[in-house]
Amino acid sequence: MSRFFNKRKHFHPDSPLLFGDHRKPMTRRDFISVWVAHWWSCHFGASVLSLFSSPNKAHATLSADLEALRNSCGIDVQGAGKIPFISFDLLGGANIAGSNVLVGGVGGQQDFLSTTGYNKLGLPGDMSPAIASPNLQQSNFINTDLGLAFHSDSAFLRGILEKVSPQTAEKINGAVLPNRSDNDTANNPHNPMYAIAAYGANGSLMPLIGSRNTDSGGNSMSPSRFIDLSKRPTKIDRPTDVTGLVDVGDLFNLLSQSDAVAVMESIQRISAQKLLQVDSQVTRDDVIKDMINCGYVKSADLADRFGNPATLDPLLDVDIVGPGGIFSLAEFDSEQEFQKTASIMKLVVNGFSGLGTVTMGGFDYHTGDRATGELRDLRAGRCMGACLEYAARRNQPLMMYVFSDGSVASNGRIDESENGRGKGEWTGDNSSTGASFFLVYNPTGKPQLMGATTEQNAMHQQIGYMRPDASVETASAPSANNVNLLVETILLNYMALHGEQNNFSALVPGQGLGNTSMLDTLTAFRAHINRLNHHYQLNNQITTAAGLWNNAYAAHYQ
Repeated sequence: MSRFFNKRKHFHPDSPLLFGDHRKPMTRRDFISVWVAHWWSCHFGASVLSLFSSPNKAHATLSADLEALRNSCGIDVQGAGKIPFISFDLLGGANIAGSNVLVGGVGGQQDFLSTTGYNKLGLPGDMSPAIASPNLQQSNFINTDLGLAFHSDSAFLRGILEKVSPQTAEKINGAVLPNRSDNDTANNPHNPMYAIAAYGANGSLMPLIGSRNTDSGGNSMSPSRFIDLSKRPTKIDRPTDVTGLVDVGDLFNLLSQSDAVAVMESIQRISAQKLLQVDSQVTRDDVIKDMINCGYVKSADLADRFGNPATLDPLLDVDIVGPGGIFSLAEFDSEQEFQKTASIMKLVVNGFSGLGTVTMGGFDYHTGDRATGELRDLRAGRCMGACLEYAARRNQPLMMYVFSDGSVASNGRIDESENGRGKGEWTGDNSSTGASFFLVYNPTGKPQLMGATTEQNAMHQQIGYMRPDASVETASAPSANNVNLLVETILLNYMALHGEQNNFSALVPGQGLGNTSMLDTLTAFRAHINRLNHHYQLNNQITTAAGLWNNAYAAHYQ
């Protein structure tokens, strides 16, 4: 007999969650009244391709005389050469530990907590990962398909595995970081974007992007020591935001891409000849002429690389949308969170931006049921999986980081509904059950953990630990009780993916993580796997829009 008879109503994944002790949602009029809503200009970057790219395949080549001017005009066809980095900022205090990513004691993820501890993390006794199957002598509730151990019924995991291929999953590994942070507030300095940018991550169009119009690009703020507002994230949360980044003008309505580029090149040459014949009568005449001359060079370069709409549009990317894409046309068209994620991953994985933050709301789901949280976690997992699979299809490495402001806990009451899945209902905020995690995709094979033994590997896969009652042990790692140091730990691990963790103290003077030996304990992966950016060129052949659209797409989006 089925156990799922409970007809308790749960919330739709997009429904607002209203609590008596929370502020009411703000209206558009409210935002305008406090000057939160404002315009941001589009960014016209120097290059469409990063170091991972193959420029000769991606766009036509400018004429030799203009190619020679690119460097002198500051037009760099290469990016920063760092591993793409995407953050997921789950607003409201999502459950990460236990019911999604396993978190254990000092011995690592599978140094199991008490039954009471798992109960607080929403897992009833008969779903505890500590229970061994009599036949297999191992737990049925542990899944390591992604290297990092998840609960086998994790909604994050189910969503990720829906989107990644088995071949992609084999090349993923990760680490979890138990940590406390304040509940339901944007004041947690969780966001690592500026810290990663300080290390040198950058894109060919802009350094940072985020789905919210904030200084961090997400909900949570960034540590003040790293903020550099000259790199403030460009807001991207839909495909039109991506295609609107570059305007190549009306010339492309009249001419082919190659003809339009040729016209712009001719304009530059004529302008250059005219400038040689005049005296501007202004001090620093040569500087003014260089600025004018380079303006025409940059216009030609812009048309050269962005004249084809398929270069930027996520909808025109067959790896993202379509019969063979990560998203079907129907689900992409109906789900704004998929459009948001696709827009961010398109720019970051292809090197147009160095870093991106996807903010997803509604994770304050202590609504007296379990189904609401499960559905929202499942959708978030699909978005995470999409990023990992897109990196694999582009043959690119990716570091993906997931965090939330605070966490939730269960009192043990079970939601027996179909979507509740027989798990504990979320009944309140609880910052002591918090955690964050990251996954790394490596095109050459699964990232290898630090340590010479299985026991040592396990302690590098979990940075910090929990007490048996599922409370973060605040003395277990610098990141466990200090969100600023959590960001430093993520930066350290990102640098380690480039084999440069030894430069951490020089990059972050006065860093709070400790000496070299301590830094080693806070590092998940061996350095030798991580110079991926030097080994892989982006196979980013840009085809014509006609080759990407079938008649159904064209009819739908005319």
